[in-house]
Amino acid sequence: MSKITGHHHISMITKNAHENHQFYHHLLGLRRVKKTVNQDDPSMYHLFYGDLTGSPGTGLTFFELAHAGRTHRGTDAITRIGLLVPSYDSLVYWKNRLDEFQMEHSEITTYGGTDAIYLEDPDGLRLVLLNNQDKPIPQEWTKWQDSSVEMAHQILGMGPVELTVSSLEDAAKTIVQLFGYKERSKTETEAVFQVEEDQLHGQIIIVEQEGPKEKPGRGSVHHLAIRVNDKEELEQWEQRIKDFGFPIIKKADRYYFSSIYMKETHGIIVELATDGPGFTLDTTVEDLGTRLELPPFLEERRQEIEEKLTPIE
Repeated sequence: MSKITGHHHISMITKNAHENHQFYHHLLGLRRVKKTVNQDDPSMYHLFYGDLTGSPGTGLTFFELAHAGRTHRGTDAITRIGLLVPSYDSLVYWKNRLDEFQMEHSEITTYGGTDAIYLEDPDGLRLVLLNNQDKPIPQEWTKWQDSSVEMAHQILGMGPVELTVSSLEDAAKTIVQLFGYKERSKTETEAVFQVEEDQLHGQIIIVEQEGPKEKPGRGSVHHLAIRVNDKEELEQWEQRIKDFGFPIIKKADRYYFSSIYMKETHGIIVELATDGPGFTLDTTVEDLGTRLELPPFLEERRQEIEEKLTPIE
């Protein structure tokens, strides 16, 4: 059986694509690698940010829902996203940069035993910048030389993703027995799981919390996607998930990658996505994210789709 190799991407809801672009592209310095639409509802933008080419494990993606209300925070949801920076000096750089942009943030503190700065994006999405301590990262992660952030301190990719659930035991069973993650640490109410020993990228942190379920809105997380190598492995995972007792709620060819979707015990959506073919399938590396890209089955509707979208910088 193939092995999950870490995070692929994570998808959120934003109320305003322009403000979202200002924050993730201009302030955080990530590259907008794809400006496209929600393939299931082409009336809304789907924006992808990441490294030079949007490598798996670096992807933050957003659906624009202009009518989205606020998120009522609670349990049984993905509640925080870690972003890795190279070193402690990088955290000092980011503290100064966030001050310069007048963004609220914590002092340099810790998260999961790692040096950290807590902050939120304009929609209220909870983020944490984490010191990667110069540990190895996936070899395909590539810095973007045109970023507004200094090369030495750029965000490398995704770190731990935090899930808040009503039953730590049930969530851990899925993570370990189905997906093969290893338990790194555990208390009565929190556990850390990883796909590679002593590596922050690909970690999942599960926190047990009583109370009402989260009601999603702007700044909420729609789903986490985890990595598989190719379509052959995706088919193997589809059968394994079914054998484990979970139905597949959707199968999709997203053109840039292929996916299957499931809901774990608490209703949190997990996508399994292939590494390829990638975002350069329909454009050059140099031109990534500069125009509205549509998969072939939507291309004939380009004029109709563009007329309904508000232009973004």
